[in-house]
Amino acid sequence: MSVPIRLIVGLGNPGPDYERTRHNAGFWLAEQVADDLRASFNLEKAFSGQVAKTRHGGENLLIAKPITYMNRSGQCVGALARFYKLAPEQILVLHDELDLMPGQVKLKQGGGHAGHNGLRDIQAVLGSPAFWRLRLGIGHPRTLGLQQQVADFVLHPARREEQQALDDVLIRCRAVMPQLLDGEFTRATARLHADNPA
Repeated sequence: MSVPIRLIVGLGNPGPDYERTRHNAGFWLAEQVADDLRASFNLEKAFSGQVAKTRHGGENLLIAKPITYMNRSGQCVGALARFYKLAPEQILVLHDELDLMPGQVKLKQGGGHAGHNGLRDIQAVLGSPAFWRLRLGIGHPRTLGLQQQVADFVLHPARREEQQALDDVLIRCRAVMPQLLDGEFTRATARLHADNPA
């Protein structure tokens, strides 16, 4: 069995202007997971984030939403990892993914950041790519037949049918969260990936 997750970080941009934008998919899932675990977010300026604290399997579990903008996400993750002495392998980052269609999700450990500024910053601050990522598909403007630039696309709300697919994915992710928190990554991955639409 792998090392259980002790820190879940949802990526997004703070403030009401960004709340419903595609780039905030990680925030949405972090909020739902906190609800499922009956944990409440509190602003913790020392950690540059909103942090919810709970317990799972007799161990402390943290859920965080950075209050910096996306490209400074590492500030929050690094501060929490240092303070709570967490290894990258104990960290799960929830983030939007252009390379997957809405409705698709992939779990992976390590790898590159594929141009995602939040991942790039976390990797730089942790000095390691070995953290886990739950990649929530939002689609790419080209594969969705849109002319928008990527930067513009991620900062806009999803269209209705895409939002429905995203909402469905969040439900699927919540269902496997107990397995992820127990370090049962193989089982969680098989379950998540099996339900991906083609």
